[in-house]
Amino acid sequence: MDQRKVIENYHIDISNLTELLCKLVNSYRLLIGGAEELNSIALASKKDVKKAIHRADELGEVIDKMIDCLEDSSEEYLNYCKLKCEVMHSNISAESVKTEIEQVIKP
Repeated sequence: MDQRKVIENYHIDISNLTELLCKLVNSYRLLIGGAEELNSIALASKKDVKKAIHRADELGEVIDKMIDCLEDSSEEYLNYCKLKCEVMHSNISAESVKTEIEQVIKP
């Protein structure tokens, strides 16, 4: 697999992680809301409320791990983009870009 394909796959992985993180955060918010509603019901036992909070806490730990992973992955991808920009800047002259644009514009 060429290097470009590896980076494209890396980008896809980061996008998938981000999408999964959004879904987990929404689930976390629903769990917190459910625990709050359960707490406001007079007939609910403290045990049930504690279980609901515990489930939300467990999901919160998973979310924290995903954020750490995403931060590490994003940092590496940004380093790749910065390096690519530096290489392009050093290898492409303004004059060649100007010539290319003029060729496209002129019939």
